[in-house]
Amino acid sequence: MKQKTKAITIDGIDKKILRALTTDARTPILEIARNVGISGAAIHQRLRKLEKSKLISGSMFIIDPKVLGYSTLAFVGIYLDKVANSEDIIRALKKIPEVLECHYTTGVYSIFIKLLCLDNAHLMYLLSNNIQTITGVLRTESLISLEQQIDRQVHI
Repeated sequence: MKQKTKAITIDGIDKKILRALTTDARTPILEIARNVGISGAAIHQRLRKLEKSKLISGSMFIIDPKVLGYSTLAFVGIYLDKVANSEDIIRALKKIPEVLECHYTTGVYSIFIKLLCLDNAHLMYLLSNNIQTITGVLRTESLISLEQQIDRQVHI
């Protein structure tokens, strides 16, 4: 189980920097410095501090899965057998590239995953041949996303 991370205190300048970079991670540091009113070196120092505190990590490009032909996004609740070794099940799920996220949950499911599939037939194949065949998986329950309405990070 992950340990709880310590809360970090950020000031108004840190918030301005984070807002600029979460809006567009490619915003030049000097442009942020001009807008915030401090030097580029100070921006770099603050970013290093925020990375060291683990509040931020890296940057990434967002790939549009539809352009690659993926049209079905599904959430799958996984019920485990009482004697199932969840670590083995997680290891098996990690080997399935279509599994984007995996969460231990409270409620009726033991594990909840997010799957990206080419279509409904691909989803059915993954469920029948890759997920439900994992030792310890009792059964699954699927929800297909029709359209994502909100996609955002935590508000700073």
